[in-house]
Amino acid sequence: MSYLVLARKYRPRNFTEMVGQDHVVQALTNALTTQRLHHAYLFTGTRGVGKTTVSRILAKSLNCQGADGQGGITATPCGVCQACTDIDSGRFVDYTELDAASNRGVDEVQALLEQAVYKPVQGRFKVFMIDEVHMLTNTAFNAMLKTLEEPPEYLKFVLATTDPQKVPVTVLSRCLQFNLRPMAPDTIREHLQKVLLTEQVQADVPSLRLLARAARGSMRDALSLTDQAIAFGSGALQEATVRQMLGSVDRSYVFRLLQALAQGDGKTVVETSEALRAHGLSAASTLEEMSGVLQRMAVLQAVPDSAQDDNDPEFAEIAQLAALMPADETQLLYSICLHGRAELGLAPDEYAALTMVLLRLLAFKPAVADGVTQEKKTLKIAPRPSPDAAAGQLKATPAQAPVTAPVVVPTLVPMPAAPAASVHAPAAVMPQGHRLPVRDMPGAPSQAPSHETQAARQPGQVAPDVPLPSAKIEAVRVHEPPDSRREIPLERAAEPVPASPEGDFWYATVQALMASEAITAMVRELALQSQLVARDTDQWLLRVERESLNQPGSRERLAAALATAGFPVRLVAEVGRVTDSPARRQAAAAAQAQLAAEKIVFDDPLVQSLMRDFGAKIVPGSIKPG
Repeated sequence: MSYLVLARKYRPRNFTEMVGQDHVVQALTNALTTQRLHHAYLFTGTRGVGKTTVSRILAKSLNCQGADGQGGITATPCGVCQACTDIDSGRFVDYTELDAASNRGVDEVQALLEQAVYKPVQGRFKVFMIDEVHMLTNTAFNAMLKTLEEPPEYLKFVLATTDPQKVPVTVLSRCLQFNLRPMAPDTIREHLQKVLLTEQVQADVPSLRLLARAARGSMRDALSLTDQAIAFGSGALQEATVRQMLGSVDRSYVFRLLQALAQGDGKTVVETSEALRAHGLSAASTLEEMSGVLQRMAVLQAVPDSAQDDNDPEFAEIAQLAALMPADETQLLYSICLHGRAELGLAPDEYAALTMVLLRLLAFKPAVADGVTQEKKTLKIAPRPSPDAAAGQLKATPAQAPVTAPVVVPTLVPMPAAPAASVHAPAAVMPQGHRLPVRDMPGAPSQAPSHETQAARQPGQVAPDVPLPSAKIEAVRVHEPPDSRREIPLERAAEPVPASPEGDFWYATVQALMASEAITAMVRELALQSQLVARDTDQWLLRVERESLNQPGSRERLAAALATAGFPVRLVAEVGRVTDSPARRQAAAAAQAQLAAEKIVFDDPLVQSLMRDFGAKIVPGSIKPG
């Protein structure tokens, strides 16, 4: 007979053999006992936690006929009847398993649903089990929605997936969902002990701990690794052989590294890292093992009275390290190890990256002098002296070193209502003993300062708590927004451009060039923003305010446009103040037109009547010249 792997040989046959999924077992057992059965079940969880196993046990519970052939729905299938044995062997005609990873189309789902119209041939219920259901296409999901919502009374759906986020909510809402959790390492270790005892395979506890941690919550992975370890160790499981097979780092290296980091011994850290390189041990595994030890150290530091595991030979050494390293350093090193694992792939040499990760803690480790940990540098604010002490100190030694005081931001407080045309300057609220000098207040009258005030105004010193003479604060006129109901004054017009013969000629010339589209873009801006200062028979002098406009290329293109218009001259440009340019003339003309249009509107009797009688207002910017 061929060898049957442990993962298949020790697959649970009933709910009592299930390990680590008590919450699912209890719910299904109670439902089967009371026969409150749902028509669709969804089992979710990572690989190897028992999704397919629970589905088969549920199918046996629904179709079990008992050892005498008279049984009914039960939570403890007999395992010897025709239905139970056929389901275990995979040949029960009324139990159908569909692998959605390879049968994900709508045709496969429709072929499965066509069997739903026929009653069970051999069993009590038809059970359709769809594994990795999240890989079905949207069309396939839509094809099964109606049957999944209202199946025949003899049909049960069992869906399994490792990624429930990809299952449509329309399917989730039609199913009773159970989440199978990853199993704890101790649970896996205890189950492996029972399996190896049955198989009569010798194994020590440390090797089983390594296998349980390597399984990462999957019982199937743990049994597969155990099969491999038995073959690797010639029928026996020893810690050294299992560690060699898994490539795990010996905890002695981890303890040596942590002790060196706690003592600030960089030499030992580097030597241990080189030893890991020499033995070919994984850098990622080293950081993973360190993270596990640091987590246990942090628990011991937070809860010193935590229970001790007598079967754990590492507990004493972990407790010693927890007492040796401060709690904040433990947390820091744990965080560095977690982030360091992601950085290993970025470095050209993973062992060099491991060394840098380990030395990073030494860089942040607080300095120790004479056995006392030095205090970290923090920003401290000197206490504020009392008003009497500050005043006495300034009177006694007015010329001493400046006194440092915390900066206080003035807070504005509302003042009583003032006349419409003016408002008083807001008073600044200062802490007791610190007042603004009257001279610094807006509108305060000038007066000779007192002796105390002069002392307070010396550079770097703080004003003492000396009452200042009351001063009348003059009212400051506040700018009021213009009211659209009042006539807009003509003084708002743009500053008039001083006319000159050269300016008139240049303005007319530029307008003609723009009308004929002889100048565009930067050449047009140069012509608009420049002033014709002087002109000769063969050379014209232009003035611009911005250096960015004075480009040789723009001047050459403008000279070419002027030559085409009948002015073959050479252009020379300088940078200076411009008083008469085509752009200024255009802006002045536009402003004058705007004022004229606004005056027409405001002078209209109907508009004045509406504003006077009904409080109408003209929206600013809504008047445009025609």
